[in-house]
Amino acid sequence: MKQKEMKYVLVTGGVVSGLGKGVTASSIGVLLQACGLRVTSIKIDPYLNKDAGTMSPFEHGEVFVLDDGGEVDLDLGNYERFLDVKLTRDNNITTGKIYQSVIDKERKGDYLGKTVQVVPHITDAIQDWIERVAAIPVDGKEGPPDVCVIELGGTIGDIESMPFIEALGQFSYRVGAGNFCLIHVSLVPVLNAVGEQKTKPTQHSVRGLRSLGLTPNILACRSTTELDTNVKEKLSRFCHVPEENIVTLYDVSNIWHIPLLLRDQKAHEAILKVLDLDLPCITSKPVLGEWTARAQLCDKLNEPIRVAMVGKYTGLSDSYLSVLKALLHASVACGRKLVINWVSASDLEDATAIENPDVHRVAWDSLKSADGVLVPGGFGDRGVEGKIIAAKYARENNVPYLGICLGMQTAVIEYARSVLGLEFANSTEFDQNTKNPCVIFMPEGSKTHMGGTMRLGSRRTYFQVANSKASQLYGNHRFIDERHRHRYEVNPDMVSQLEQAGLSFTGKDESGQRMQIIEIGNHPYFIGVQFHPEFKSRPGKPSALFLGLIAAASGQLDVLLKKSVAMKSNGFTNVMPAGSPHRHGNGVNNIHSNGNRNGLHV
Repeated sequence: MKQKEMKYVLVTGGVVSGLGKGVTASSIGVLLQACGLRVTSIKIDPYLNKDAGTMSPFEHGEVFVLDDGGEVDLDLGNYERFLDVKLTRDNNITTGKIYQSVIDKERKGDYLGKTVQVVPHITDAIQDWIERVAAIPVDGKEGPPDVCVIELGGTIGDIESMPFIEALGQFSYRVGAGNFCLIHVSLVPVLNAVGEQKTKPTQHSVRGLRSLGLTPNILACRSTTELDTNVKEKLSRFCHVPEENIVTLYDVSNIWHIPLLLRDQKAHEAILKVLDLDLPCITSKPVLGEWTARAQLCDKLNEPIRVAMVGKYTGLSDSYLSVLKALLHASVACGRKLVINWVSASDLEDATAIENPDVHRVAWDSLKSADGVLVPGGFGDRGVEGKIIAAKYARENNVPYLGICLGMQTAVIEYARSVLGLEFANSTEFDQNTKNPCVIFMPEGSKTHMGGTMRLGSRRTYFQVANSKASQLYGNHRFIDERHRHRYEVNPDMVSQLEQAGLSFTGKDESGQRMQIIEIGNHPYFIGVQFHPEFKSRPGKPSALFLGLIAAASGQLDVLLKKSVAMKSNGFTNVMPAGSPHRHGNGVNNIHSNGNRNGLHV
């Protein structure tokens, strides 16, 4: 029996960066899944870094962490959220990874006698990597996927992308006609002076693409409004793409509308035709009922829920992309419209009150006007005192609080200072000579190498208290699996002292020495976690702890906890929040399209 051929969809970008190739690639995957196909994804990043782990969030947005500990581009987070799959570190290809693999082979003598060159050695390595990774199942089922969606980062013409462009041109010939579809995402700007959609940037971009050996099958045009008929005709004529294969990705109210935009313009039919896909399992009418309901519900929500995001990188929202998405998933589940109060942690500090009192006052007004407080992860000492102040404010004023990674550590430091009276309590990350080290460097960590030396990937947390809020939110399971990314941890020598003062460590690792979850029992909602629950949150399957935060902030926590207990007692083990073990089915959310705002959609 002949093995089925893998189909590939390549998404490239032109004119300018930041057009939304990642969301487009994810939406194409959703559309193909809705047609009955199994989909995987690969992101190509042409930078020389081996991975995204050492890059500044200001430079490249957040670092997304996978189950296997891979520190990857944030677009892989889009893929996982949209497609509800679990990718591997190899699903992110970088120039650094490719060159390292080729040089390692050269050192071992695999190319003995040959001059190692970009063509064919680098280009072959890229193609071999794609073929190998595309065959890895990522949806929990056996056997290779049907389609691999590949996103090439950057824009056509970038010097860094040239080896990948050449490799992908060769690859299209290697896999053969009917197995390769190229979708080019390009900008069609509207000049305010004339109000006309301009095609010239896209024409030049496609011309550059064709000159490099790749011909687009489909054009996905980013514009503020839908393309005019005459504009499509012009693009078709000059770009050699059929009119029916030109779709508009115009501005929408939320990104969940993008798969619906593609469906309404029959993008799936164009892709299926190019890929010569006519299998019994495929339907030409994508089933997107849940997506449609969720997108519509999100638009209808108007009762706000305000969350103060107290962080270090508040100048770039992509720095906290997964946290924002997890908050959105939880807000929709609770029937609330999410409003983020961005608070730069350093602006809360006393030094800012002296240097810039207006900025200090605005920051405090934003914090005090919020229904809930979230302190996300981060590195470095800038803004740490502000995060400690935010944790103190939430604790003393009974404001729902969620601290993630550093947000948990700062909450522990604050508790030690304020409740235990340990004035100089701190983390050794910020004060190596502190008399009261609440947070210490992990024993297995490295102080000489930064890349890939943290505690990374999926780790197990065992609940210590059966009916803690965190335990109930996760369905009262014995343990959960969540993703980590940290070098420092709570000092186990101080745990008993903190517990005696009322801080509960309700989750620990299998050794009992690593503190994973903290809670304050007499607080409406005060939880800190060493792991990053945002990485496993999905549309329709919100993270348990984010759901708890929004529910507490909107007065729905008691209802949510009762439902969690009821589900567990009734044996609904297939209805679990993200992060729970052995989760199957379509998650905790049953999205209703009637826009009901008076109860949890759980």
